[in-house]
Amino acid sequence: MMGKKTVLVTYAVKEEFIPVRIEGCEIIHLSTGVGKAKSAYYLTKQFYQKRPDMVLNVGSAGTLKHNIGDIFLATHFIDRDYETIQLPGIEYEIELSHLLNQTLKHWVSRYEKTGTCNTGDTFVTKVGSITGDIIDMEAYAQAFVCKQFDIPFLAVKYVTDIIGSNSVEDWEKKLPDACCGLLNWFEEKKLLQLIGSLEV
Repeated sequence: MMGKKTVLVTYAVKEEFIPVRIEGCEIIHLSTGVGKAKSAYYLTKQFYQKRPDMVLNVGSAGTLKHNIGDIFLATHFIDRDYETIQLPGIEYEIELSHLLNQTLKHWVSRYEKTGTCNTGDTFVTKVGSITGDIIDMEAYAQAFVCKQFDIPFLAVKYVTDIIGSNSVEDWEKKLPDACCGLLNWFEEKKLLQLIGSLEV
């Protein structure tokens, strides 16, 4: 029997907010702030207030090898701060596709731009030994929290800047393009309708 799902839509700053709506679902929009600590705290706090059926992280990201305007889906996440030091027993890589409903997992696997999201507590502007398709400051922390609570998590990221030729100012200027691009993408790809049709 179909039930009403609660989908938590997270974004870092108010400039990344887009009015996500899914028919038949309760949508909670949550601004997590910038960085891993704030993101993990506010997400966990929300979980204790109301446990969602799914978390959808929507926002912007940088890249080393793709193009501005690309929209990536990520279920694989790397913490670049932990990856750099690689201490014994420290987990720095998470794969969460197994938590997705099989229908949604299949849809994501067929999308042409799926990849790894690299997260850290720095705004990266210089090319270095960074792995992954997209680079942000929150997604790994949210993925980690969702893993602990066994809640499906999917990141949808609009590429706003190319690492090595970007700045914080460039990123800020492109945020309106990211919001518009993501809204159009959701409308075109019908991902939200798919999420709304899935059973709890």
